[in-house]
Formats: sequence, structure tokens, C-alpha cells
Amino acid sequence: MVRLVIRHWSVVIPLVAALVLAVSWGRDLGPIVVTLVSVALVGAVLSAVQHAEVVAHRVGEPFGSLILAVAVTIIEVGLIVTLMISSGDKAASLARDTVFAAVMITCNGILGLSLLVAAARRRLAVFNAEGTGGALATVATLATLSLVLPTFTTSEPGPVFSGAQLIFAAVASLVLYGVFVMVQTVRHPGDFLPVEGGGESAEDEHDELPTKRQALRSLGLLLVALIGVVGLAKLVSPSIESGIAAAGLPASAVGVVIALLVLLPETIAAVRAARRERVQISLNLALGSAMASIGLTIPAIAVASIWIEGPLMLGLGATQMVLLALTVVVGALTVVPGRATLLQGCVHLVLFSAFVFLAVSP
Repeated sequence: MVRLVIRHWSVVIPLVAALVLAVSWGRDLGPIVVTLVSVALVGAVLSAVQHAEVVAHRVGEPFGSLILAVAVTIIEVGLIVTLMISSGDKAASLARDTVFAAVMITCNGILGLSLLVAAARRRLAVFNAEGTGGALATVATLATLSLVLPTFTTSEPGPVFSGAQLIFAAVASLVLYGVFVMVQTVRHPGDFLPVEGGGESAEDEHDELPTKRQALRSLGLLLVALIGVVGLAKLVSPSIESGIAAAGLPASAVGVVIALLVLLPETIAAVRAARRERVQISLNLALGSAMASIGLTIPAIAVASIWIEGPLMLGLGATQMVLLALTVVVGALTVVPGRATLLQGCVHLVLFSAFVFLAVSP
């Protein structure tokens, strides 16, 4: 029995995580239960990565990276909207903090770690500058329109959009994201595939292609695992909030911790791709997740604002805008050559460390 469970762990764990989520939802959790929920959360993350790779191998790139990024983001958006509805005025800046954290984690943390891992193995991390540059430009535009402009608009007091401005930002976000997906999957998919000399390993080339039935099963289990990741992260969030408050840290640190938990599947998948010398896949995951986080969250909260009472703070503060601007500039310098060394990976990781440090010590 134990051997059977170990052999089929990627099937068993998502179901166990869903069961733990169903049993624990809406209950006060003691220390032992929080520990069990945390273990189930880690298991759900690992199984999500496993099933994402099966689906990606079946459908091929760049569709595989797109599926994981969109699946995680859709469930993450649902979590954000749910928390905003249930928390009222206390969640006025939740969407901003979560989206900004996602951008910094993906564009500096995941991207930097992927470049570091790949460059450590082959001295150079090689990728496609055309596709990656277009993705970075889209992320920068989405972030500026949705997170920077609200700080400077004058129609409403404070870092908030007026109703018309929020609708414009939502429509612009959907249009940009939709056009990018079309370019990535239909018009120029070759710009998002590994380049020669920095692409697939021999192991990937000879792996047997999963059957359609296996891919569909993995897709279903991927969704179950991702629901488990986000739901279990919500369950442990009160414990995280209590711990952060007890440590005297700002409330915005909660959003950073939860974003880190939710983005764990993409982080692990990106690092594994980098280890297999498929750097472009890692960058697709990182920038695609940042883009989906903004492009889907802003329209969702624009709709949710119809029945959510209280202000919706989207504008970044001065420190956050400096970090975002530096991320865009450094990212552009990293992308233009189409290759990176250990130095570029370390620069992005230092920016990510600065973000985390300033989030807990503003």
C-alpha cells in the first residue's frame, strides 16, 4: 500500500490537499492542524509542478508555460477578490500589494534564479531576445498603467483611479495581454522557443510523449493542486498575519509571504527548466506570470469593485516605484544581448532581496 502511494504520489497528494482544504475550511486551526495544512501545501506545490510538466510536454512550448502561468493567476485572482470582499476597508491595498509582489518575485526572483542556475552550468544562459524583450515591454507597460499612474492622477484623492480610469486600465490590460498571447502562440511562437545551443537536453528529446488521456488527467490534477495551493495558503494566512504582527512587521509583508507561496509552483518549474538548459522556458514562466498577474487581476477587481465597498488603492509608493523602475531598466539590459552570465542573475536576485527587505523594513 505504501509503495503504491509513493509510486502514484503526484495523483494522491492533490486529492489529499483538496480533502484537507475541505475539512479545514472555515475552522479555527490550532498549531498541529496548521502544521498539517503547511505539509499539504508543500505537497500540492510539488505535485502541481509535476503535472504542469506533463501537460507542457504534451502540448509543447510555448503553450505549456502559458497554461501554468494562467492557471495559477486565475486562481490567485479568485483568492484576491475573495479576501477583498470579506475584509472590507482592511483590504484596500491588497490587490496592489499582491500584484506588485508578484511582479518583483517573477521579474527578479524567478528570472534571476533561473539565469543563475543556467549560467552556473554552461557559463552563459542563452535565450531568445525578441520574445523575451516583447514580454518585458508588455509587463512594464501593464505595471505602469495599473500601478504607477494611480499615484499621479487627480480625478480622485489618494492613489486611486476614478471609475472611468479603472475601466480604461482594465480594458487596456485585457487587450495587451490578449495580443501578447496571440503573438506568443499564433503569430510568432518561434520567438518563445529555446534557441539552438541553449535549448533542450538530450533527455528531453527522447522522452516519450504523454498520451492525450495522461495529459488530460494531469491537467485536471494540476487544477486541483493549484486550488489546494491557493486555498491552503489562505488557511495559513491568519497564522502568518499573527506571526508578522507579533514580529512588529508591516501588514504589507503578509501579501509578500502569500505571493511567495502561491508562486512556488512556477518558481520550481522555472528552476528545473533552467537546470535542463531550457532558459527560454524559464523566462516564459517568469514574465508570463507577471503579465498574467496584472492583465487578469486588474480587470477582475474592476468588475468586483461594483459590489466591494471602500477605496481601491492601486498606486505604488515612492520606494516601490523606484524598485519597479530599476527592475525594468535592469531587465532591459539583461534581455537585449540574448544571453546572460552569473552577474545578471545576481543583479536580479539582489533587487529581489532589496524588495523583500524593504517590505519588512520600510
